[in-house]
Amino acid sequence: MTKEELLDGVKRMDGQPVLVLGDLIADIYLDGRISRISREAPVLVLEEAGEKVVAGGAANVANNVATLGGAAYAAGVIGGDSGGAGLMDILESNGADTCAMVLAKDRPTISKTRVIAGGRATVSQQIVRIDKSSKEPLKKTTEAVLEETVMGILPSVSGVVLSDYGNGTITQHLRKKIFGFCRDNGIPSIVDSRYDIRSFPGTGFVKQNDSELAAAVGHKLSTADETRNAAMHLIKLLAAKGALITRGEDGMMLYLSDGTACDIPVSDVSEVYDVSGAGDTCVATFITALAGGASPAAAAVLSNIAAGIAVRKRGTATVSRQELTEAVKSARREAVLC
Repeated sequence: MTKEELLDGVKRMDGQPVLVLGDLIADIYLDGRISRISREAPVLVLEEAGEKVVAGGAANVANNVATLGGAAYAAGVIGGDSGGAGLMDILESNGADTCAMVLAKDRPTISKTRVIAGGRATVSQQIVRIDKSSKEPLKKTTEAVLEETVMGILPSVSGVVLSDYGNGTITQHLRKKIFGFCRDNGIPSIVDSRYDIRSFPGTGFVKQNDSELAAAVGHKLSTADETRNAAMHLIKLLAAKGALITRGEDGMMLYLSDGTACDIPVSDVSEVYDVSGAGDTCVATFITALAGGASPAAAAVLSNIAAGIAVRKRGTATVSRQELTEAVKSARREAVLC
């Protein structure tokens, strides 16, 4: 495909309504300045210098859809805490619709709090991470409100992402209803599940990194043929249209149910700062491009280029439509062939 075709794909992403349902995660960064050693225990005493909330998980996918120019609907469950409020503020500031972010006062917002310590003469570094989530299933009342809201939004969207980080937001009943609606109405869908991709039959596409794919099929993937066979097995198992497999420094592979395979090399070999959230950017770009009418191959190439931008930013990051446009224009020729 040509750069002109890809640029047209970027333009078509503008305003495309995309529903993102899943585990909404607050990535919280607590900055502290080293003050002294505690008298109570041999640990650092930090003076708090600042707190920052960043969208993670499904919230990061929705945030990327919004910054790429799509009309994002963020759906999931948050608690009545600072993490949930922070996610609402971030998403709404980028124009995402948060009406399907259901408040559940009986459970906390899923959060990952990173404590960062530093001083005048030392480099700041993470010293501990504190994770918080509920292990209990959603209450029936919470699940019913989420389902009613999501099913009310579905007729208005042209793409759906299910972002599963293992926290139980996407119930079996809800995923079946969503896939049925998407199938009956020709709406493209994709699932990104970290631990349980095999439990999402009926999805349009799946996204996995190579290690997740290996876990899904139960054995190591040492060769290109083994990776292809594993992807095709997963496609058949889920009755999906295709699988997008990310491979780190080796780029991406797109496999389609008709046997087509597309090898997509990394779009930029410049320094990688942080891979956190690059998969979210990948999924957001892929589905928003599909929603705009791009072919799966063109959507995959665009998602690869967008992920290449994200990994050059620190922490979970978003990619703007302008950044993607400029990156397509400057991409090496082999990075846009598929």
